[in-house]
Amino acid sequence: MERLTLEEIISRFRSDRRFMENVRAFREIPAAAGRFSPLPAWLHPRLRAVLEARGFQNLYEHQAEALELVRRGRDVVLVTPTASGKTLCYNIPVLQRALEVPDSRALYLFPTKALAQDQLKEFGEMARGLGGEIKSHTYDGDTPDDARQAIRRQANVVITNPDMLHAGILPHHTKWQKLFSSLDYVVIDELHTYRGVFGSHLANVIRRLRRIARFYGKDPLFICCSATVANPGEHAARLVGKEFALIDRSGAPRAAKTFIFYNPPVVNRELGIRQSALAPARKIALQLMDNGIQTILFAGSRLTVEVLTKYLKDGAEKREPGAEKVVAGYRGGYLPELRRRIERDLREKNILGVVGTNALELGIDIGELDACIMVGYPGSIAGTWQQSGRAGRRADRSLALLIARSSPMDQFITENPEYFFAGSPEHCRINPDNLLILVSHIKCAAFELPFEEGESFGEEKLEEFLAYLEEKGILHSANGRWHWTAEHYPANEIGLRSIDAENVVVVDVTEKGGRRVIAEVDWDSAFTTVHEHAIYMVESEQYHVDRLDLDRREAHVRKVDVDYYTDAMTYTDIRVLDGFETKQDGNAVVEHGEVKVSRKVVGYKKIKFYTAENVGYGEVSLPEREMHTTSYWFTLPLAMLDTLPYTRAEMIDGLCGLAYAVHHIAAMILMADIRDMDRCVADRSGRWFVHFGPGGRKPASAGSDSPENFDPTVFIYDAYPGGIGFSDLLFRIHRDILAAAFRLISSCPCAAGCPGCVGPVLDVGYRAKKAALSVIEIALGSPPGKSPAPPALETGGENGRTESVRRKGRK
Repeated sequence: MERLTLEEIISRFRSDRRFMENVRAFREIPAAAGRFSPLPAWLHPRLRAVLEARGFQNLYEHQAEALELVRRGRDVVLVTPTASGKTLCYNIPVLQRALEVPDSRALYLFPTKALAQDQLKEFGEMARGLGGEIKSHTYDGDTPDDARQAIRRQANVVITNPDMLHAGILPHHTKWQKLFSSLDYVVIDELHTYRGVFGSHLANVIRRLRRIARFYGKDPLFICCSATVANPGEHAARLVGKEFALIDRSGAPRAAKTFIFYNPPVVNRELGIRQSALAPARKIALQLMDNGIQTILFAGSRLTVEVLTKYLKDGAEKREPGAEKVVAGYRGGYLPELRRRIERDLREKNILGVVGTNALELGIDIGELDACIMVGYPGSIAGTWQQSGRAGRRADRSLALLIARSSPMDQFITENPEYFFAGSPEHCRINPDNLLILVSHIKCAAFELPFEEGESFGEEKLEEFLAYLEEKGILHSANGRWHWTAEHYPANEIGLRSIDAENVVVVDVTEKGGRRVIAEVDWDSAFTTVHEHAIYMVESEQYHVDRLDLDRREAHVRKVDVDYYTDAMTYTDIRVLDGFETKQDGNAVVEHGEVKVSRKVVGYKKIKFYTAENVGYGEVSLPEREMHTTSYWFTLPLAMLDTLPYTRAEMIDGLCGLAYAVHHIAAMILMADIRDMDRCVADRSGRWFVHFGPGGRKPASAGSDSPENFDPTVFIYDAYPGGIGFSDLLFRIHRDILAAAFRLISSCPCAAGCPGCVGPVLDVGYRAKKAALSVIEIALGSPPGKSPAPPALETGGENGRTESVRRKGRK
């Protein structure tokens, strides 16, 4: 059969009436020609020859601008699209400096090991063209001990990640004297990934880095690269503590792109249930692959990656025996060798379809793909453009297809495409002066070098912190200096990404007496993915978890062939530790502050492939995990709720439905990822809470008290230890959030509740929708009426005008 081109397939989509009935946007983004500048006159002749041999007769305008600014000693942040050549903007200055000053050193920071390895290859190819005397090495947890001393002594460029810089380099700076005493450049790539807790930690790591560099007489230039965000210059300045020159006009050519928003049809109008996004994703991806069009699919979770990989492999195998090999999954947890093989096969076109998580958003070299299918809204405007940019990096034309799930955010974006296409991307927010984070890094800095009287570290008064640490016996002051006196090693006690430093190893014991490591799982995910009797999947192959040994950090699995996968069920208990601010708003007491969140996996569901029906449950016995974070919450008087025409159980259903809507509305208003926060309905003191188990919602008492004795509270909390900073913002716009939730729920055409408003009826009950609306009226003290749209539902249009975007009824 003759294959179709991508252009022909897109034309068929447009003429397919049934397909177009579910399309909410069909945008053609035209191609744009590149704008070029000559290679700089000051380039070393050898470097010029290498660039010309690699095909670089000219540079894009933004590359030339970056090189000139760096040459003049400016710190630079670049914000240009995927595949616009940002790598050259730091490799050229570093190589030029190494040719001029052979002892020059540079430090490259990447958020993942995979990116570091990718960039090592890119830099190494250019360096070898110069004769090989400029050395580069990665330095991470996988670096052999016998290689580390040579790297410290010889490497002109050290390529590492923030975690290794924090715990493996800065505390041992005396071993790295050659690096710090000659450090001219620091490169921070994928700047947009450093937000929230991770970014707040990194800002303090950079403070420590610059402090040590000053000790060795250096003040390195910073070159930062980012995907499109709303505040790149501000974010770089906050992260590094310096003023940056911003370059945000790309000179790179842009291929034409067709961008489609597809909303699957409603299959149960009464319950408001839509067709699963996996079904059209599978059908369209197989159609593209059948025509030799290399396609990348993004899924929102690791489990979805494995399920969709299985569906595509099954579909390819049915069409042509052995064709399942052209499909691969790609996610965190796969062993490095497997990820490298998949990347290589993508570049060499051996794989036609790859299903990945947002790990593939970043600039790993996987070749030039033709189509991108996003199975669900990635959670942010910036993330959506980043994922869509993985296709059409240099091709003549590309396709980006966003398939909506049933969640409120997905439905809002697809039903209001102008909010996406005309809207600004999200801000990157960090809070490096968060008390817990700041004190932790002050300890690390004191371990590295004594603090001098009058020295600054961040924006807070340092003397108060030093005095506090001296009282605790951690520091000792003498002659205007504060010295580290404690015996422990502070950097080991701080995880930058708020996860345990050690992973759980997944060991295949299928063969008698055999032990084959097939994957790794981070500590937190292990509780939900490799608990006993779970089905764990790697490259769509199924393994039954026989035993999870938390002490040895091992999960023993054996290969099986079953027609279901498992999904863990957890409950959440939350307790208020400290209230920062309180206000009365209508009939609700609104607060924000510090909370302790306890989570426990209590069981799992067996979900049948293709039909998604529940075919069984199982119980799980695992210890609770605790986290201190920040939260916004509002408490409603039980006496007033009792005046509503609902039973106590129905009232709890309504509160759960309201929490669901508020969670999604809050993410939209803050332009944040839905996974950056979580929700819980509980008593303010934590004496009872609501959790989901087999059979639906259950009030769970933490003691002997009954939930009927307490005023219920809805919590929206930051999903990271220490908090991100959302709770204060939500506290201040509480009334806007409830008004928006009322409009979301009341305008939804479903009868009793659905994933687009209060959650699936089978989860929250048949009266949850009406109860949630009644609860909001009680909370606000009156019907919300037609109050103004909250900030997130307004977007800046062309020429600075404001375009109000209202939620439309779904068809």
